[in-house]
Amino acid sequence: MEVLTKNRSVSRVVASTKTMEGDGVPIRRVFPARALEDVDPFLLLDEMGPLEFAPGSRTGFPDHPHRGFETVTYVLEGQMEHRDSRGNHGVLGPGDVQWMTAGAGLVHSEMPGSELQRTGGRLHGFQLWVNLPRRDKMIAPQYQELPGARIPVARDAARRVEVRIVAGESLGGRALIQTRTPIAYLHFTLQPGGVHQQTVHKVGMRLPT
Repeated sequence: MEVLTKNRSVSRVVASTKTMEGDGVPIRRVFPARALEDVDPFLLLDEMGPLEFAPGSRTGFPDHPHRGFETVTYVLEGQMEHRDSRGNHGVLGPGDVQWMTAGAGLVHSEMPGSELQRTGGRLHGFQLWVNLPRRDKMIAPQYQELPGARIPVARDAARRVEVRIVAGESLGGRALIQTRTPIAYLHFTLQPGGVHQQTVHKVGMRLPT
């Protein structure tokens, strides 16, 4: 794995596309898009909402299949409750992360949590899909779930830069999530005057689809 030794600047800005998924969830899809297709091993990146739920609403993502890739769900506000065909069940709250490796396949649902259904409120988060290497396409499904309080947080010496480390490394901190491809998934918060340069590792490979 090679560490890049030069600074990189933004080459272009690609606008996300507004669309609907599931049974009526408004999302902003960053990729795939005509202007942004070559992003392997990443398959999809969606921003969910922000969506305001009325009490009793169950708008979400009913049963649907996944196989051969991973889904990374990061909740900023609200609750997401998941169930799958293998009997797994859990609820993600604000700041929580679920890294689901579908592998050989499962059917699962992602719906607003029971508390959100009861009281109403806002749902906001992101979902990233990550391709699996060919050797891992048929592994047994598995989950890595981290409550927000367990996600490592690092800060610079001036305390103007804070990063929540979902995957990879930054500012001397390392993620608890184990990935099958070197990935950096970092949530930065910069105060006025905050500056950060992030080291990027060059993987030097393309994963088979």
